[in-house]
Amino acid sequence: MFKSAAAAVLILCLAACAAPRPQPAAPQPQPAASAQALPAPGAYQIDSGESELKLLVYRAGPLANLGHNHVMVNHHVTGQAQIGTNISSSSFSLKVPVADFVVDEPLARREEGGDFPGEIPEDARSGTRRNMLSPALLNAAEYPVISVTCTAIDAAEGALTAYLTVSVAGQDAKVTAPFTLTSDAHHLTAVGSVELRQTAIGLKPYSLMHGALQVQDAVRVKFKVAVLIG
Repeated sequence: MFKSAAAAVLILCLAACAAPRPQPAAPQPQPAASAQALPAPGAYQIDSGESELKLLVYRAGPLANLGHNHVMVNHHVTGQAQIGTNISSSSFSLKVPVADFVVDEPLARREEGGDFPGEIPEDARSGTRRNMLSPALLNAAEYPVISVTCTAIDAAEGALTAYLTVSVAGQDAKVTAPFTLTSDAHHLTAVGSVELRQTAIGLKPYSLMHGALQVQDAVRVKFKVAVLIG
């Protein structure tokens, strides 16, 4: 991922380095879903074809201009939602196969805008993915699945917030994720975004050359979870 002579080194990184990224705007409060927007109480499956998990990984360090930010997308989210009589009595659980993350799809980079310009060469993409799955990071061989369990949903004051337990590479973390909820004839869909620090889940952000090349601790996690209701 490095330019010129540094390229062979940088493809071993999960992400390269760059100037600090702009902070995303805080999500605006959305009306909580009414009981009328929910299907009948019961267990419903997650529609993998309409769901995705996206990780936005940012570069940092004095040599930031030698690298790239990265977009990792997983289109194989599975799981189940338990719908209650209202949103606060509902919950869900998800499974995300680590090996199914795709690194720096051109379309995914374009969708995320100016922080992710241009296409990344295939050798750099494969090197980034290899390092991401390695024992030093996600350790896909020993922990092939990321699990997400919703322990509670808060619908107070017109905003929806999910309280989650996320298990990654043998480590558990508590995450609070605001989201919006929409429904149509076929799906109940939750969409949200949250910042997650690698150190909070026991991962060590990549660093090279005494920190001249490094990965930001904070990763932006964007999710779309579609529950199949009809």
